[in-house]
Amino acid sequence: MAKAQSHYLCQSCGYQTARWMGRCPDCGEWASLLEERVTGERHGARRNEAPSGSSRATPITAVDSLALGRMSTGLTELDRVLGGGIVPGSFVLVSGDPGIGKSTLLLQASMQIALRDGVVLYVSGEESLQQTRSRASRLGPLSDRLLLLAETSLQIILDQADQIRPTILVIDSIQTIVSDELESPSGSLSQVREAAVRLMTLAKEKGISTVIIGHITKDGAIAGPKAMEHLVDAVVFIEGEGHQIHRLLRAVKNRFGPTPEIGVLEMTSSGLRELANPSEVFLSQRPSGAPGSVVIPTLEGSRPLLVELQALVAAPSAPVSRRVFNGVDSNRGILLLAILEKRLGLALSACDVYVNVVGGVRVGETAADLGIAAAVLSSARNLPLDPGLCVFGEVGLAGEVRAVPMAERRLDEAARLGLSHCLMSRHNLCRTMPDFSSLRVSGLSTVEELTERLERW
Repeated sequence: MAKAQSHYLCQSCGYQTARWMGRCPDCGEWASLLEERVTGERHGARRNEAPSGSSRATPITAVDSLALGRMSTGLTELDRVLGGGIVPGSFVLVSGDPGIGKSTLLLQASMQIALRDGVVLYVSGEESLQQTRSRASRLGPLSDRLLLLAETSLQIILDQADQIRPTILVIDSIQTIVSDELESPSGSLSQVREAAVRLMTLAKEKGISTVIIGHITKDGAIAGPKAMEHLVDAVVFIEGEGHQIHRLLRAVKNRFGPTPEIGVLEMTSSGLRELANPSEVFLSQRPSGAPGSVVIPTLEGSRPLLVELQALVAAPSAPVSRRVFNGVDSNRGILLLAILEKRLGLALSACDVYVNVVGGVRVGETAADLGIAAAVLSSARNLPLDPGLCVFGEVGLAGEVRAVPMAERRLDEAARLGLSHCLMSRHNLCRTMPDFSSLRVSGLSTVEELTERLERW
């Protein structure tokens, strides 16, 4: 019997050592070093493996330039995030919070592809065949070309994929897959990395597009390793609050398309439904004449999106005032409160301040600065804002309002939704701007001017 070779591997960063330690010396995590065993045959085979003689270096000018043929997933929003569809032979990772809809999204896409384009092999390591069939029955019509496999053995999955040669292979999820050549438990760094490497090889050598689901940790990172993110061609995150019905698809890596790009879906009893006009949906329940409410045109990839941002400035509920930011960066929010207190004389340090982006959307760009400032100022002075107003622009530490990219797209979306007035940086107005007959555009240089404009209304 072959002798198993043992080492200890950090499940957070991949640090390897010959002896156990309570704390990883590389990343500092406690109790993250687990014992990994590899059989002697496999260890020797990897070490003595000879390079393939069929591989030869080729001049780049001698390589045929072929257009990437993409396959539609049947979900327009998912196609948008992937850059137009799934590229044959690509390796895609889909991740998100537990219960956010990862399995539903991929099962729904698998059903659409099976109905129109080819054979799909859906491998579930978490559900039985009957459970997957029951879930699929409420998502739409079924097809004989959608094949289900309830299996966790990596070797069996690879054998089945090699025999069937499906158009798409879906793995739900990578953390459940186990290689018989490793003695470590499922979900460990070694198992996840081994499964990812073998599946990537299958995708590239056989031309089978492979989509895997990856769980995330309590810190929001992809469970198992950053190494898996480097292996895949695209990483798609599904975002959303558990109590909200909206789901955002966000591409954080895509070798075959633009990043970051987003898609907007709505979770219903019959699966995920695409939103043709997400801006209208996000603004549909906006209160009229409420202080602290403002519309901001944000840009996600190439897509403009109008969302409602709300702020509440209230008397302190504790000796130390609270700062709560949902949907915007908290450090950026605290910085903006300091700017408003210094430049406008608002006594915000003695108040509780709450800022929230409605609908579970997360806005990461600095173009939301002026909108946050307008909402906080409106709430602090109990000053209702014009319902037809939208605001965007970056705010500097000196109180200056700076230009942001692609202002034309933001204004075009605001005009399309019927807004009447927009406040933005004066530096954006210096550039050539299209004429919006129904939208009046005003430029600002400082946050002091913002105060004057809001009080005038």
